[in-house]
Amino acid sequence: MFNSNILLPLIIVSGIAYSVLAKKLTVFAALTGGVLAWLIFAGAGYTGVAMMTTFFILGSAATSWKRDYKQAFAVPEEARNGRSALQVLANAGAAAMACVLILIDPQLSHWMLPAMAAAFASPTADTLSSELGMVYGRRFFNVVTFRPDRCGQDGVISIEGTLIGVAGSSILAIIYALGYGWNINFFFIIIAGTLGNLTDSFLGALLERKGIIGNNLVNFINTVTASLVVILLNIL
Repeated sequence: MFNSNILLPLIIVSGIAYSVLAKKLTVFAALTGGVLAWLIFAGAGYTGVAMMTTFFILGSAATSWKRDYKQAFAVPEEARNGRSALQVLANAGAAAMACVLILIDPQLSHWMLPAMAAAFASPTADTLSSELGMVYGRRFFNVVTFRPDRCGQDGVISIEGTLIGVAGSSILAIIYALGYGWNINFFFIIIAGTLGNLTDSFLGALLERKGIIGNNLVNFINTVTASLVVILLNIL
């Protein structure tokens, strides 16, 4: 029977190899992901690694789904070489930070485990809503003005894509509940993931589209927002 000394390296090495060979991540990005996976395991165990893996699998599948149809909206460099290390940090950095805090003070786990889950629920919702929303959305509108807007633009959402994003947050909340127990955090994680996703859209419409901030910062802010939301909900 496998123990953590064998299973964890196997998971991480397999993930790195697949990510590079499938051109999902650059080599440096895959190695960065491996380091983050180790930190997340150290603070949150296999449940945390399962969340990170689920985010990666769902995000990769959604990005690949009907790729030809979405080609007009793709970033050429990313499509050729995979996501960069900065993109990995932007999406998983907040979750890893939560786990580092658990390692520093284990008593913070009551706050930081839901925060970590929310930090994965938000980018999962963001990726699924944007990638699958382009395919299944019927009416696209600017999240700030509510006026019709071009599919694929920063800050443009659809009802269908948003609901798909909620489903993505729900999947991460289920993994949290299976690993740490069914409690109110299940609902808090879904709410936080959805609000993080919407934060991403608002920042995209207000700042990213104008070139004030980049996509990596937007993604990081949405994960941090989701973490803070779930902590505030627990306080209230």
